[in-house]
Amino acid sequence: MVMGKKYSDSVKLYDRSKNYDPAEAIALVCQTSKAKFDETIELHVRLGVDSRHADQQVRGAVVLPNGTGKKVRVLVFTKGEAVAAAEAAGAEYVGGAEYADKIMKENWFDFDVVIASPDMMGVIGRLGKVLGPKGLMPSPKAGTVTPDVAKAVTEAKAGKIEYRLDKTNIIHCPIGKASFGAEKLQQNFDTLVGAIIKAKPASAKGQYIKSCVLASTMGPGIKINSSKLS
Repeated sequence: MVMGKKYSDSVKLYDRSKNYDPAEAIALVCQTSKAKFDETIELHVRLGVDSRHADQQVRGAVVLPNGTGKKVRVLVFTKGEAVAAAEAAGAEYVGGAEYADKIMKENWFDFDVVIASPDMMGVIGRLGKVLGPKGLMPSPKAGTVTPDVAKAVTEAKAGKIEYRLDKTNIIHCPIGKASFGAEKLQQNFDTLVGAIIKAKPASAKGQYIKSCVLASTMGPGIKINSSKLS
């Protein structure tokens, strides 16, 4: 694989064999973000659990203090008085079966977050097969199935993100944009890592955080000393 000049230059800025302290890694990931656009900084955490077991699932949601830097489009399934509340909170789309039909029939996905009031689960239940694989299916654990849809919309707009294990026991989450700078990225990093540690399953044995890597959209991965995280 032929690497671009900017990527090659970025690789020279750090030692690929070294595990860095979090603050050092964040500073380096900012330095290695050399694209012409504002790159997203992502955290990748490998956990010492087995996602095949229900009692070792790690999933939740957390509001990043400085947001993600991304404009979030919200779809809300609700009815009655909650419709006006969701719209007032800033939801782009609010309704019921008509949006479920649009997703199913038109393959429509012009949204980033789906929120639903509990009385609408019958409507969106049939969307599990299309929303689930995209990580968009609302759930009580993530706070996206709630009677207070307005609050959920406000949190989503403020930078609430959901974290969950993939099939390889890794959590992938954005912690902001390169333009945020090290201080704001550090605050978001600490908030997300703290939430993941707090979500440690009681059945998890041995080392919980196996490895941790920070990377920008186009940049190399910076390894973090995971012993500094627990």
